[in-house]
Amino acid sequence: MNILVTGAKGQLGTHMLLSSANSRHRYFFTDVDELDITDPVAIRQFVIGQQIDAIVNCAAYTNVDRAETDEILADKINHLAVGYLADTMASTGGLLIHISTDYVFGGNKNNTPCGEDEPANPTGVYGSTKLQGEQVVVASGCRYLLFRTSWLYSEYGKNFCKTMLSLSDTKPKLTVVFDQVGTPTYAGDLAQAIVAILENGVSPDQEGLYHYSNEGVCSWYDFAKEIARQSGHTDCVILPCHSDEYPSPVVRPSYSVLDKTKFKQTFNLSIPYWTDSLSVCLNNIKQIEK
Repeated sequence: MNILVTGAKGQLGTHMLLSSANSRHRYFFTDVDELDITDPVAIRQFVIGQQIDAIVNCAAYTNVDRAETDEILADKINHLAVGYLADTMASTGGLLIHISTDYVFGGNKNNTPCGEDEPANPTGVYGSTKLQGEQVVVASGCRYLLFRTSWLYSEYGKNFCKTMLSLSDTKPKLTVVFDQVGTPTYAGDLAQAIVAILENGVSPDQEGLYHYSNEGVCSWYDFAKEIARQSGHTDCVILPCHSDEYPSPVVRPSYSVLDKTKFKQTFNLSIPYWTDSLSVCLNNIKQIEK
């Protein structure tokens, strides 16, 4: 099977490259320089030319705050481009694996983990465009797997883990919000899960929408404390604060823990606990920096 991975230079795309190294399938990795997914003609030419059987779309506009003033580009990448990918797969009979987000639940006041049937209620441009991306995939009639994930981080690119790792090493004190609760997701775990699913093959009864994050629950404050603890940055005092102490143009989800029951039952794959995966990531960062 020939598999195209878009957004290959991002966190998840980079881990897809690493995780698929020993795959029985043939992978093609592209970023905007190699394939502009906002160009439907270019997508179709690439898919037909390389006889692509499946696409893993790791490309996304993820700057939540900036999206509020950059709506056209966010919509183009998170919504319209996804529709082009889906339409192409619908016409060729291929499979689209698309990554979405817990931000589709931005306006919900939850206190229990969100299942796939939880009504979506995004509060900002980022969440809205990601939800529209989901909707165009479903409407296209293509074969698809949609994976909503949360708080993605890795050794690569810019993310909360790397930011807190640097700040806790250089600042005497930090304040981090404690009233936004969810689950960090290590990009390496999600990539390994996607590769495993593709290796096993996707049957028609497995297609659909799933939630995937690491196991466990924490606030951003807890996440920051654990990053500092595991990295030995114990001299930095990390204090909790409320979200309104850091004004933002977007109301972020206050509770967006994802229920992974459907994923685990369908694919029979275990999901690591978030602190264990954080340890893996931090150890990898140490190796990269040597």
